[in-house]
Amino acid sequence: MKFRKPLILAVVCAATCLLGTLPSHAQEPGRHPAYLHALSDLRLMRAYLDRLTPSERIDAESQHAIDEIDAAIREIKMASIDDGKDLRAHEPIDARISPANRFRKAREAGNAAWADINHEEDNGYARGLKRRALDHIEEANHTVDRIIHRIESR
Repeated sequence: MKFRKPLILAVVCAATCLLGTLPSHAQEPGRHPAYLHALSDLRLMRAYLDRLTPSERIDAESQHAIDEIDAAIREIKMASIDDGKDLRAHEPIDARISPANRFRKAREAGNAAWADINHEEDNGYARGLKRRALDHIEEANHTVDRIIHRIESR
């Protein structure tokens, strides 16, 4: 009896410690965390292509890339867990960034988004959505490449 109380206390403490180290389902990033990273990357890419000031004008090529990004975001949201963030929810963009650097940063974010979701997909339904999202990201990236080439040719 003398040793029973400390033994029970030790077992309870050990169990508590073990349970505390197990991952909580509430904290898990979801079944497709790479898709959530891709959504963040695409929002950032979109921000670099979108106007930085109210007086700035978006040309047709930039708008085409934005439309492709929006389409990729829709496909990813259908294929994965939607994080519920607005399309304009992104890290801040430096308003003083040069246009050439802005488009390069957009391309980097596009590359990151493509890499985030270009993993094997075991869900047949999501596989088609993922492929279409990758196609939209590729089209946005190619459009940004054309814009960069046009800017550098001036």
